[in-house]
This record gives sequence, C-alpha cells and structure tokens, in this order.
Amino acid sequence: MQNRISSFPPLIDDQSEILILGSIPGVKSLEKQQYYGHPQNKFWTIIFHLFNEEFTEDYNKRKKILKKHHLAVWDVIDSCERKGSLDSEIKNEEANRIDELLEEHAHIKAIFCNGGKSYKNLQKLLGKNYKLPIIQLPSTSPLHTVSFDSKLQEWRKILEFLA
Repeated sequence: MQNRISSFPPLIDDQSEILILGSIPGVKSLEKQQYYGHPQNKFWTIIFHLFNEEFTEDYNKRKKILKKHHLAVWDVIDSCERKGSLDSEIKNEEANRIDELLEEHAHIKAIFCNGGKSYKNLQKLLGKNYKLPIIQLPSTSPLHTVSFDSKLQEWRKILEFLA
C-alpha cells in the first residue's frame, strides 16, 4: 500500500460543543503536522473572523482559540491511500470512530462538515437521521472556489449552536 496517510488525533476536550469534521489532512497539513496547514486554506481565517479573534500563524494559539470557543476538530477518515491532496484521489479509506468520540463527548451539540466528502462519509457512518444535527459547510480548501464572504456566511451557522 503506497501513499497511505493517516489523520491526526482529534482536538477535543470536555468543554467542546461543536465538532468540525474534515475528510483527511492534505499534503501541506501532513508536512506541518497541523490541521488545515495549507496557507491558502481558509479554515483558520474563517474561525478567527467568526469569533473576532486576532489572526495568528502560531498553531498552539490557534488550538487555544478552538478550545476557548468550544470547538473540536477531527477528520472522518482515519487512513487512506492518496496521491496529492484531492479528496477525489482517496482510495481504500478507513473511517475514524466518530460514534465512539461522540459517546465519550456527550456535550457535542452539532456536527459541521468541512466540505462534501466529509459530509457524505459521515452520513454513511452515522446515518441520515442521526440524533445530532449534521450540517455541510462549504469546503475551506483553496480548490473550492466559492468566495471567502460566501464561505464565511455559511460558516456563521456554527454560532447558532453556541450558548
């Protein structure tokens, strides 16, 4: 099995209320060992805009911002074979145990999927009528060419689930 890659451990704690799921890290993220590590991915920019936080490149500070605002991040796919970073190139995938994570963290109120691949995979894993809301958001990937403002507007849905 060549080009087999694995996702990172979840960023989650006992205060997390929102779970954001991607598919699996891209090449740049794997190189940096950081969620959404590609400089053109808009994930971090969107998060900082949503919560009026000052933008930083410091990954440890980024993780603290997630924690501060009760956000958890993980991927639907645990491992797969893939050339490059495209979701369309994913083969022989194995799923993360999202169901177990949700059982261990019963305070999660909603699940947001960063793009179509994570949404489709999650629906296969949990079913279409899962007990928590599962919401597909536009991908923050630079390959998803919707405008930043349009992406940000959709991502604002997260705020509706936070107290």
